[in-house]
Amino acid sequence: MNPRLVQLAPYPFQRLAELLADVTPDADLAPISLAIGEPQHAPAIVAREALAATLDELGHYPATRGTHALRAAMAAWLRRRFHLPGAALDPARHVLPAAGTREALFAFAQAVVAAGPHALVAMPNPGYQIYEGAALLAGAQPVYLPCLPETGYLADLDALSAAEWDRVQLLYLCSPGNPTGAVASHDYLRRALALAERHDFIIASDECYSEIYPQDATPPPGLLEVAHAAGHTGFERCVVFHSLSKRSNLPGLRSGFIAGDARILQAFFQYRTYHGATMLGGHVQAASIAAWGDERHVEENRARYQEKFDAVLPILQQFLDVQRPAGSFYLWPATPMDDEELTRALLTTANLRVVPGSYLARAVKGHNPGSGRLRLSLVADTPTCVEAARRLQRVCAAVRSS
Repeated sequence: MNPRLVQLAPYPFQRLAELLADVTPDADLAPISLAIGEPQHAPAIVAREALAATLDELGHYPATRGTHALRAAMAAWLRRRFHLPGAALDPARHVLPAAGTREALFAFAQAVVAAGPHALVAMPNPGYQIYEGAALLAGAQPVYLPCLPETGYLADLDALSAAEWDRVQLLYLCSPGNPTGAVASHDYLRRALALAERHDFIIASDECYSEIYPQDATPPPGLLEVAHAAGHTGFERCVVFHSLSKRSNLPGLRSGFIAGDARILQAFFQYRTYHGATMLGGHVQAASIAAWGDERHVEENRARYQEKFDAVLPILQQFLDVQRPAGSFYLWPATPMDDEELTRALLTTANLRVVPGSYLARAVKGHNPGSGRLRLSLVADTPTCVEAARRLQRVCAAVRSS
């Protein structure tokens, strides 16, 4: 067995199942889950129609790079969304399809990290646990950049010394962030780029929530647009990850892409020629082309999330310290009691399932930046999310009065 497997921590949902294993939910209430960030809106119709029309593609092996038409659709979307010049992205060199961002984020570290006792991979804390597992199995040590109120819940780029940055080979960023919903500004991304150039590491920017933001807000910037504007026209040291899972409500399609530095992508392509799970079937590619080419369903999706935030936040803000996020579909409220205890109480008395914030973070120097918080995924329909907020209100009121 790979000896590095023993370094992997239990996944948050495994820990949640163990925490709640002996809890008997209130049977008089219908169960509600705000735990898993799986979109519940209907999948994009344009993708469904294209998928159904191309099922004969099941009889063919797909190419690792996908078709030119697929890569061209992905590159065209990147140009439109992030205001990149027409010649900035070559579909043949700057884009690779991926079986969703989870697979790509993990596999990327295996290809670009040189294992060794001094190798570091930096990541936001709290953050997506895939980053940590990818670092460990690539033979590197994870280092955690706290996402705290004083940094706007963005990964603290001042948390490491210059000597530590010299050892970093890969920096994972996530904007909008999971679970905080924080959005990295142009200035923040420019600073990360400057660090990467000074200390010679790669930035892997997880942008899978980039299309979920308030309708009246400026769309979150992306790493490639900031790099290009800063004169890095070859996107040196920069790779971004995008997916149809959240943008188009297609988590089961397992379709996304990576884009950026052509030199890095060529090395990653070589790795992927052996990693066959990355190939997208022809029917998936057809659905993906349709989805990347349509914005109407994305705008409708965004409006539905805004409706939920508008309905839920006035209830929650009466009794919790919680703010509307700049992006994503999560809320990150502070809790009036221990987050594990509140999670158990919510299931016991309200049949409401949530995730303790401490499960999404790591303790560094005795402090876990997720402690005393919950992650609430507003993926259910609006009435269900409102009912969940009212149940949370009742439980917190009971806690305060006890």
